[in-house]
Amino acid sequence: MGLFARSTETVPCTVEVSHRFESLHAHVRFNNGAVVHPGDEVLVHGAPVQAAFGELVIEDRTATINRASAVERVWTRLTGDTGVMDLCEFSFTEEVLQ
Repeated sequence: MGLFARSTETVPCTVEVSHRFESLHAHVRFNNGAVVHPGDEVLVHGAPVQAAFGELVIEDRTATINRASAVERVWTRLTGDTGVMDLCEFSFTEEVLQ
């Protein structure tokens, strides 16, 4: 892989969506053992998985991993912590917004 070159990989995956009282989650597992690195982008193909309350849905799908270039990977590692801090800016209020 070059300094600025990106690559694409198509992999089989399993999508698990849980909408249960004891667990609310969505996970994607790559069935071939592929690993996602900083800066990579993943697109899971197919219609959105819908799980009604109380259900656990597991489906086999195909995903495309767009691999970041070496420069993008370094940039993501250097700036990644500042992006996480954006997620921490929240507050709770008892007022109703109108």
